[in-house]
Amino acid sequence: MGSRRKSRELAIQILYQFEMNPLDINEGLDLYWTEHPHPKEISSFAEFLVRGVQVNKDKIDNLIIKAASNWSFKRINPVDRGILREAIFEFLFCGDIPYKVTLNEAIELGKKFSSEKSGSFINGILDNVVEKKPNLKKKV
Repeated sequence: MGSRRKSRELAIQILYQFEMNPLDINEGLDLYWTEHPHPKEISSFAEFLVRGVQVNKDKIDNLIIKAASNWSFKRINPVDRGILREAIFEFLFCGDIPYKVTLNEAIELGKKFSSEKSGSFINGILDNVVEKKPNLKKKV
């Protein structure tokens, strides 16, 4: 497994932790890394993703709400919400990561950490986000 994939997995777990138990971001990250230490090349990208999602959560959530027209935002599984948030953060702020890489990673995270149907749900929402804001789709 690549270090970025592992970082994304950790980011999803940390975002879920914040979803279930809202803490100050520094306190939550310190607690997580104390309990689950990882090498710096993995933890630094994971922390970058988590901090980025937390800082931009309102903007990201608004994109999800617009894209999930048939779903109430609160009805979206919290794991799927975290995966969507993390992927959209990458779309918005990680210009060095190709769109398809982010999309495929999000789908795989959904399959691994959520339900059997999560991958297609995540794919559909992210496609809708990009359809409504095509400038998010990076050149591959």
